[in-house]
Amino acid sequence: MITMKHFSRFALLLAFGGLLQQCSYSQNKPATAVQNQSDSIPNKQNMQKENNPAYSTTDTSQVAMTEEEWKKVLPADVYYIARMKGTERPWTSKFENFQEVGTYYCAACGNPLFKSNAKFDSGCGWPSFYEPISKTSIIYTPDKTHGMVRTETQCGRCKAHLGHVFDDGPPPTGLRYCINGVVLDFQKAQEAEKQYNEKKGQ
Repeated sequence: MITMKHFSRFALLLAFGGLLQQCSYSQNKPATAVQNQSDSIPNKQNMQKENNPAYSTTDTSQVAMTEEEWKKVLPADVYYIARMKGTERPWTSKFENFQEVGTYYCAACGNPLFKSNAKFDSGCGWPSFYEPISKTSIIYTPDKTHGMVRTETQCGRCKAHLGHVFDDGPPPTGLRYCINGVVLDFQKAQEAEKQYNEKKGQ
């Protein structure tokens, strides 16, 4: 006989399982208010460069840091996703409906990950892209946790957990990189070009 206590436990397990699927399937997007996108994106690059020795948008060398070192330099929400393989709640990322032109970087180390022209609206609740900037931007690892078989995506430079990739994306790749927005930094195209030219002239 099913008691109310057993029913409550079953309901909690179902809710938890749904969250763990991350964006294994598309969902109907709830209505969201349009906001000024430029105002909603903080300049995290400058903030993190000051206290994170690994952070660089130009250095391609591999990052080797202990978990204790990461914990000291990363904000708690970034550490939870990047190092503990957490998942942010759907529809909460500032990048979900973001449409500025520029580049997305790893929030843990500054590694360039995606161009804005590869971003698309998947309707799954997390920022989605159909291809990374380069073959070395992303590392792919099998993920058989939580009773599912998925492919995890990690930063190619620091191995931070980013999200998962699925084969139900749009052309030309047919892939959908479902990424936790917490582990993304963004830089407008004009700002990136200005920094590149300044370094080139030095």
